[in-house]
Amino acid sequence: MRYSVAMSGNTEAVMRDHLLREDGQEDVLIATYVFSTGVERTTAVIRSVILPRDGERHVHGNASFTSAYVLRAAHEARLAGHGLVLLHSHPGGRGWQRLSRTDWETESDYERVARSATEMPMLGMTIGGEDVAWSARFWFDRAEPTWAESVRSVSPTLAVTWNDELRPVPRITGAQARTVSSWGDRAQGTIARLRVLVVGGGSVGLDVAQRLAATGLITVGVMDYDAVEERNLDRMVGATRLDAALGRAKVEVAARLMRSAATADAFEVRRHEVSITDPVGVSIALDYDVIFSCVDRPWPRAVLNGIAYADLVPVIDGGIALTTFPDGRMRNGIWRTHTLTPGRSCMACLGQLVAGDVSLDKLGLLEDPEYIEGANREAPSHQNVAALSASVSASLLAQFVSLVAHPGSRGVPGPLHYVLSTHTLLHADASCGPYCAYKNATGAGDRRTRIAEHRNDWREKVEARRTVRHPVRLRILSGIEHLLHRYTNRIQ
Repeated sequence: MRYSVAMSGNTEAVMRDHLLREDGQEDVLIATYVFSTGVERTTAVIRSVILPRDGERHVHGNASFTSAYVLRAAHEARLAGHGLVLLHSHPGGRGWQRLSRTDWETESDYERVARSATEMPMLGMTIGGEDVAWSARFWFDRAEPTWAESVRSVSPTLAVTWNDELRPVPRITGAQARTVSSWGDRAQGTIARLRVLVVGGGSVGLDVAQRLAATGLITVGVMDYDAVEERNLDRMVGATRLDAALGRAKVEVAARLMRSAATADAFEVRRHEVSITDPVGVSIALDYDVIFSCVDRPWPRAVLNGIAYADLVPVIDGGIALTTFPDGRMRNGIWRTHTLTPGRSCMACLGQLVAGDVSLDKLGLLEDPEYIEGANREAPSHQNVAALSASVSASLLAQFVSLVAHPGSRGVPGPLHYVLSTHTLLHADASCGPYCAYKNATGAGDRRTRIAEHRNDWREKVEARRTVRHPVRLRILSGIEHLLHRYTNRIQ
């Protein structure tokens, strides 16, 4: 199991402003957290900050807590059902901070108090004042802390502090020279270590996944339970007629193309033939640091919208809609992209997600011609072409660069809409209202509203594909292709 810590940008600002004093002395602080549990990674999501009252901590060079402060905070944490976080600062520290003997003894002594009050492990955190870097460790017992792999602050800019011992800086390869020249070694070291998930392996998702691999990321996952069909070949650039004839899983095709594009020394592809609308898919998604939403249905988009806020995993969402005249001529094309993080609007408040459509999607009615006609609804648009899907993937990737490389120090923009017929780029200025359910669930973690449901339809589809017996000639071609790709990717 891997461990990490996440917090919203606003929460981080409150803690940072308290801990990094103008007089240069150390300070201490207490906060609370909840768990966000993935398959391989458990994240402590910071929920609230409990500021000290007069006399509740001592600042004398090396700052210290008082028992009254810890007991009061532990009581508040227990009432809320949260775990306890003890934080302190190293004003001259840089990078991931380790524990001094005094720090170790303090946190170890308070571990029992925190556990007995909250029945959750205590979390210790340190901030280094020289570069505002965070570090964290979980106290499952008094003997030895379990160190987190990373601490991320999520806002329109994503800032991650890495534990280099658990997630080492990858070597910069010769193939990455132009990439590194664009944002420097330090940014590349952060970006390359991000675990990024692409949900949807169609035309847009396939392009995004390959370009992430080419950028030097060492772990990229693709989630899709569908297979390649002949009708996909005019948009899924890189998929072949053999892929369609074999009905290959889209994640398998994506993995092959990503390996060919990868520039990292030890590139890891993760293939997930599951649905994001299933709790299994949600748990997998929580193992990642950033998610690309390349899906076009309301239900999966609602699930991803929830994860972005409840679990503080930024979601970069986009799509395209093409319309035609009755005689078949092209009328217009609109594509849009936006990044879902605290500080930016959710899909529901943008009007890109209608709550009632989620229920209809679960029932399969949005694809039912009889229902659409009877309800006087407009049928969903499925038109797309390779020449325009590239524009969507480019805009999604530009959002990613803004999120992680921070050009101009501004982070991701508000929602962007491009109207093809007028060649107009529109900047939406919508914001989440005070009663937005998604915004108000920020940092909820495992207490998020349950939108995903166990279903067997996607499982049956995957299982049926795996049991198909293809003709001998296709199996031979597949074997030859596999050997060719295997030896081609070994070329150094």
